[in-house]
Amino acid sequence: MSPAREARTRPPGVEETRFARRNVPAPSAVLRALRVPLVSPLRCTRYTAMNAQPHRQRGVRCMMMRGGTSKGAYFLAEDLPSDVAARDRILLSILGSPDPRQVDGIGGAHPLTSKVAVVSRSTAPGCDIDFLFAQVLVDKAQVDTTPNCGNILAGVAPFAIERGLVRAGDPTTRVKVRTINTGTIAELLVETPGGEVNYEGDARIDGVPGTAAPIAIDFLDAAGSVCGALLPTGNAVDRVEGVDVTLIDNGMPVIVMDARAVGRTGHEPRDQLQNDAELKARIERIRLAAGPLMRLGDVAKKVVPKIALVAPPAAGGHLSTRSFIPHECHASIGVFAAVTVATACVLPGSPASAIARVPPGRVKTLSVEHPTGEFSVRLEVGGTADRPVVERAGLLRTARLLFDGVAYMRDTAFSAPKQDKQDAA
Repeated sequence: MSPAREARTRPPGVEETRFARRNVPAPSAVLRALRVPLVSPLRCTRYTAMNAQPHRQRGVRCMMMRGGTSKGAYFLAEDLPSDVAARDRILLSILGSPDPRQVDGIGGAHPLTSKVAVVSRSTAPGCDIDFLFAQVLVDKAQVDTTPNCGNILAGVAPFAIERGLVRAGDPTTRVKVRTINTGTIAELLVETPGGEVNYEGDARIDGVPGTAAPIAIDFLDAAGSVCGALLPTGNAVDRVEGVDVTLIDNGMPVIVMDARAVGRTGHEPRDQLQNDAELKARIERIRLAAGPLMRLGDVAKKVVPKIALVAPPAAGGHLSTRSFIPHECHASIGVFAAVTVATACVLPGSPASAIARVPPGRVKTLSVEHPTGEFSVRLEVGGTADRPVVERAGLLRTARLLFDGVAYMRDTAFSAPKQDKQDAA
């Protein structure tokens, strides 16, 4: 194990030798030079009054990483409580929810930057890592572990290598990850020259500034991961609330519809759709009605299914999209949503297939346009022309380690919420 990775896997507070290797003073050395007292990594002293006894905050090891076009807090499962309610209280406190600004936590005040990965060695044969994705709602005290997240997935392999859960190869490392939420299995290929994760490179993905090292992701069995079937109703087209839609799940439950069916072009700027109250109300009615049809039950308090409005391509791609997650208009499109929409394009009779310019051949690369660029999805399609079967889906993402340290939570995270007297009666 390299010195840098060994330092990241040691208990917090141990100096990382990478500072010395780069001739950069370690943080503790800087603090000592400034005569600033060092704080114990798992305890933070707070004084409530003059000469009062110190009160110590509790913290947990945390890496913040950008995964694809999202950003999240990554934790080892062993560092969090096994009790779900206790774990969720800690995650809410660390990210700062419920609060529209998440000002008292490390969340980014947006669904794309209020995400969590909980990672451990896998218990499944043939898999290296188990990954639990958690969507921490910004303005509600709610943690949703129903969906997948392919963007946060992109950071799981680098995180697992950094924490010593997977031994890095040279020059690349393959990591097979099982998403616990849905059972979906993906294989990630990470650049690890010299046994170190490489984050610098020339790969560019729309929605992220600059370039980074590529992370290739292949999904091995995403169909029906949440709904139990690729088409939970068995149909490529269903009519819901007067609109023809495809109810589909190839890694993410999505309602795919022609934007023109709801009076839009599908090429509107993201902010225009974000502020379109009439459109949001209409697609929410469709979403609520579609939930039971997709075997999801009442979805009023769930972040799935997502909505995808599709339109003819406008920038040289194969299809244009505007997606809702589900109440915010996405600045781009999620990984699994892109895979699912691309899959809808190859289903005869679906609204997407009537619009998309689907390339020929068994292996198809579809460029899915979105408000800030495009997202290329590679599909391997078998079966017959009338009954196509998507056998494999692949794509390219990037990830970057942003910080590694300790995240602290409020004391209220360690106590169950008090039951209302009226409810207790």
